[in-house]
Amino acid sequence: MDLSQYAELFLAESREHLSACNQLLLEWERNPASPEPVGGLFRAVHTIKGMAATMGYGRVADLSHRMENLLDHLRRSGRAPADEIIQMLFRATDALEKAVGLAVAGREREADLAVLAEIDRAALQAKPAPQPSGLARHFKESEPPGSPESPSLPAAPAASSGSTRLIEIVIRPEAPLKGGRAMLVVRKLQTLGTVHRVQPAAAAFESDDFDGRFVCELETARPAADIEAAVRSVGDVEGVTFGGGTDESQVSPAESAGGGRTRHIRVDLRRLDTLMDLIGELVTERGRLNDVAARWVGQDPEIDEVAIQISRLSADLQNEIILARMTPVWQVFDRFPRLVRDVARQLDKQVSFRVEGKEIELDREILDALGDPLVHLLRNAVDHGIEPPAERKRHKKDPEGEIVLAAVRERSSVAISISDDGRGIDRTKILEKAKREGVVGPHVESLSDDQLLRVLARPGFTTAESVTSVSGRGVGIDVAMTRIRALGGSIEIRTEPGKGTAFVLRLPVTLAIVRALIAAVGQERYALPLTYVAETVEFGTVPLTTMEGRDAIVLRDRVVPLVDLRKLLGTNGGAPAPPPRRPVIVLEMGERRAGIVVDGMLSQQEIVVKGFDAPQGTLPVFSGATIMGDGVPALILDSAGLV
Repeated sequence: MDLSQYAELFLAESREHLSACNQLLLEWERNPASPEPVGGLFRAVHTIKGMAATMGYGRVADLSHRMENLLDHLRRSGRAPADEIIQMLFRATDALEKAVGLAVAGREREADLAVLAEIDRAALQAKPAPQPSGLARHFKESEPPGSPESPSLPAAPAASSGSTRLIEIVIRPEAPLKGGRAMLVVRKLQTLGTVHRVQPAAAAFESDDFDGRFVCELETARPAADIEAAVRSVGDVEGVTFGGGTDESQVSPAESAGGGRTRHIRVDLRRLDTLMDLIGELVTERGRLNDVAARWVGQDPEIDEVAIQISRLSADLQNEIILARMTPVWQVFDRFPRLVRDVARQLDKQVSFRVEGKEIELDREILDALGDPLVHLLRNAVDHGIEPPAERKRHKKDPEGEIVLAAVRERSSVAISISDDGRGIDRTKILEKAKREGVVGPHVESLSDDQLLRVLARPGFTTAESVTSVSGRGVGIDVAMTRIRALGGSIEIRTEPGKGTAFVLRLPVTLAIVRALIAAVGQERYALPLTYVAETVEFGTVPLTTMEGRDAIVLRDRVVPLVDLRKLLGTNGGAPAPPPRRPVIVLEMGERRAGIVVDGMLSQQEIVVKGFDAPQGTLPVFSGATIMGDGVPALILDSAGLV
């Protein structure tokens, strides 16, 4: 049976279990006396072992088997583990994660299994007193095939002098690798007796139509309870039903939500990407259809009706595809507690890490791209933000610092903040260093939050006195700002000496299709996403003033600097004179505001965002391009670059 088709599913499933391992280890490290984490760890590693054995990944199965063996001893001993054991399990989890990735890539032989010796030594020390034979037999029979203790598959059948039983097995509908899991069940049954018949045939397990339900005949002397325990040990078995033989009995299926089939399936992200590309093309053609229909208004009511219907249906389809791509942020956030813990231990600091708003959803593409910026900002928070315990005590603070990663919805965007209760940023020190390096002029006396961020985000700028494995290379804030801007978002900083620092990332919910305001400047059209548009006013109808040498308007007692797109883009030469009444589009990103002066506002419409490689020398105020309904491209303005 060719299992290579299940490799991606195996990888996705294993990553979920490995993430759970890290969370449980962190919980166990905080409370070693708690019995719950070790049980969860045992189940997660046991599942990975079973899947790896199914896939034929021997080294992954071996490593997970050794870890499971140690965890079993720790679980049965009931004693709190020594700190060295937990640290070793962290290393073993890292090794298992790397081995899983290499196995799926076809390079399993490259996996570094040096940690195996440590695991075996720890297992030998943790091994409790011998258990009663019945319990020992139960644990032995629970081992899936492919472990070091049962290297041959299938194992020699047990004596089969008993009756022949008809057994119906149902694999959970949501289980990955249904066919592989069914094959593993058959091989497990072969260790208990002689399997005479499997229906449907094992070849059908490879079919996409295989629903996880099959029947087999087993000749064995084992009681039903032993058979059921062996089958369920494979994992993801929903039901086991017995028929025939002298000990006829029925075991009810395991309870499942709703008692029926799950309403969730795994879908390859590439298929969603393709659907998004197709709906993007449909949105573009919908715009063209609407333009054509507008020219036929009143001449053919049927064209109007068809255009309206297609617009409605395509909008519904677009919304459903966008919703299908939405992913809760916890799928990325859950890997950060381990990161913060490792960096804190490396720097000998005490840090409590909290995550809020894990249920907030973002487009998968944005969420994937968000990982690296958050890594840089969290490492900076531990290194630069949180003080060593002794320093915190001197300032009458709790020796344990706190870092909070939070996500909240703000209108049509999502704000993600990374805040700490550390020492804050010394603006005077930053200003002095910025002056020495020529980043700011010699006459600048203080730095606002916005100016401070721009200085910190200069490529290569760092406040670290020496280079370490954590910081000192001037890449953190620079990388984060570049990536966030590329996603159409913005980043802000708030800091107060002695109280801490917060970075706030504001991002659109989705990238592929956005609603935008189409504005005219000269003879060109530009698209401005509505995510950060607060309001529009008319130039000349509100009081004018200046702010730091720039034109500005006073809007409800607040000064809003202006950006004249004609002047900024250099479209005055050769373009028609600007109209006497020009609109101002007010953008708002957190506490920052700016008014964009354009020649006119043409429409609001949904646009498909296309990648844009700006020619060298182009102003950094464009985030992409789109094709309008008439087939003419238009550039998309970057709100973060204008505010």
